[in-house]
Amino acid sequence: MFKSALVSVSDKSGLLEFLRPLVQKGLVVYSTGGTAQYLREAQLPVIDVSHLTEFPEVMDGRVKTLHPKVHMGLLARSFKDEDQQLLQDYKVPAFDLVVVNLYPFEESLKKGLTGQELIEKIDIGGPSMLRSAAKSYERITVLCDPKDYFWVGDKAEISFEDRQKLAAKVFAHTSTYDALISQTLNPDFQDQVSMAGRKVQQLRYGENPHQKAAWYSILGAQEGLHEIEQLQGKELSYNNLLDLDASLRLLIEFREPACVAVKHNNPCGVAIGESCVEHCLKADPISVFGGIIAMNKSIQTTEAEHLASLFLECIVAPDFSAEALQVLRKKKNLRLLRWPRLASKNLKPQLREVKSILGGFLVQDSDHSQVTSEQWRVIGKAPDADILRDLDFAEKIAKSLKSNSIAIVSQGVTLGLGMGQTNRIDSVELALKRARQFHPNTQDWVLASDAFFPFADSIECLSSTPVKWVLQPGGSIKDEEVIQKSKDLGITMILTGERHFKH
Repeated sequence: MFKSALVSVSDKSGLLEFLRPLVQKGLVVYSTGGTAQYLREAQLPVIDVSHLTEFPEVMDGRVKTLHPKVHMGLLARSFKDEDQQLLQDYKVPAFDLVVVNLYPFEESLKKGLTGQELIEKIDIGGPSMLRSAAKSYERITVLCDPKDYFWVGDKAEISFEDRQKLAAKVFAHTSTYDALISQTLNPDFQDQVSMAGRKVQQLRYGENPHQKAAWYSILGAQEGLHEIEQLQGKELSYNNLLDLDASLRLLIEFREPACVAVKHNNPCGVAIGESCVEHCLKADPISVFGGIIAMNKSIQTTEAEHLASLFLECIVAPDFSAEALQVLRKKKNLRLLRWPRLASKNLKPQLREVKSILGGFLVQDSDHSQVTSEQWRVIGKAPDADILRDLDFAEKIAKSLKSNSIAIVSQGVTLGLGMGQTNRIDSVELALKRARQFHPNTQDWVLASDAFFPFADSIECLSSTPVKWVLQPGGSIKDEEVIQKSKDLGITMILTGERHFKH
């Protein structure tokens, strides 16, 4: 099938099994450096590229395939007589099979290589050969992924459509390779940006059954959802992944034991402390139905029994005890996900966020609080340690809700959450309604808002409620009216100076 191959790989998995039967059928293999040595040791005949180029590999292998006699064999057009004559004149083979994969830049980055060591892992000759071969896909079969060896080797003949598909894969591969290098050398906002991703899974559909969808991980990402191990349950859906992301982005804000429930991309119950699972499920027992639960500590039997009492889509935790798994496995469709990294106190939020818009996309830094409690402006009674803890807790919750957002909490548990409304007073009333419905006897309510109150009417709504502490960024032209209303109601107002919109 193939007559002449150019082979140069870093990842040698499956290479011998792929090439051996082709060589037995007459394939002539040209190769470089370590790959040529590897093939010889396996008793496969190979011709050094330096024999073709009549020039040695130099500069520690930096220059070996960047030569006209290599790229003539890749770029010659079968339909152009002049090209074919040049190959004959210079005794250059017309390669019809190219097997190349690149220096492991991503793996080197994950290992912590820096400086010149990392620079040496930037492949130059490999992408050049791949791109030349892919440009000539009308006659060349080009392979950059060992996963493709099996089906290519099993085919009696490779079609034009097959070669075109493989060429497209090459250009995707080299573009993401370069994008990762660019982002590593200059992670700041550049004039031109490419997204470097690798498919994790083809999803059954998107937000709705008529929408196609796929899940990709970012090349070079040290941490992420792609690391999670699914122990049981149905395949993760697009909506599951969105809710998991929302739950984990909030969960990693906490260092103490924490449990987060998310529904439709918004937290609907959050609790911290040793009994966080029980309190989280009771925070809003209606909304949590069909939701996702995320925990930063291993789930034990008692916690599993609480969780098994509800219909849930997913549970993600660092681990599950054997007894807890026995309890939860009775619900066969419940997705159980293990991510040991959740137990780490060093798990960090993503640096950047990306959103698509018509004709483009937006990139921004993730919302990491820059203001500490020592910088807050307190108007009224100074909060003690317990109230300070609740204020910090409430701000984290408000930050994770869709704007306009209001979070009412007490003693490390959410009582009522209001979010996604087109005016702030509706969010206040929604949060109050839920707090009164589910926690009528709880005292010392703390309220946090993601942005300023444009009018004093939202504070007026707090009269005759247990809310005695309000945290907000301030910045409204009516701040003085809002502050005066809180004074009239005996509410301590705390201004942080930092807004947390989430659209």
